[in-house]
Amino acid sequence: MIEKKTVCQLVDEWLEGKDYFLVEVTVSPDDKIVVEIDHKDGVWIEDCVDLSRYIESKLNREKEDYELEVGSAGLGQPFKVPAQYVNHVGCEVEVLTGDGRKLKGVLKTADEQQFTVTVQKKVREEGAKRPKMVDEDLTFAYGDIKYTKYLISFK
Repeated sequence: MIEKKTVCQLVDEWLEGKDYFLVEVTVSPDDKIVVEIDHKDGVWIEDCVDLSRYIESKLNREKEDYELEVGSAGLGQPFKVPAQYVNHVGCEVEVLTGDGRKLKGVLKTADEQQFTVTVQKKVREEGAKRPKMVDEDLTFAYGDIKYTKYLISFK
């Protein structure tokens, strides 16, 4: 069986000096290898082909048969690594919190430990007849949420 560690090392070699980053590598028991990469400006098919060829040139099919799939992290899929959060700062996202609340807002900041989302909530000010919408910043550690994903808008 091909080891995930081996594939990760090959991907890291290919990524050296490039603006791409690794999102995920999975290797199934029947040697189906799936590599997901991402880039702040999107992923080009030519680069996926180049990475696929690089990996194939370093693995020996005579020794072990495998299936290889190289692609980009799906646009509507949950974020898997902090770099995806950083790339989507300023974009509208959906967050499912650990306690089951679903929030929609704008990703304000992100770093290696946490991220902040600005959401709108209704607040009734003292003496006002109607509540008004105000921005509230909510900060989460990555381990405190179930998922965050980019919201696709067709406006």
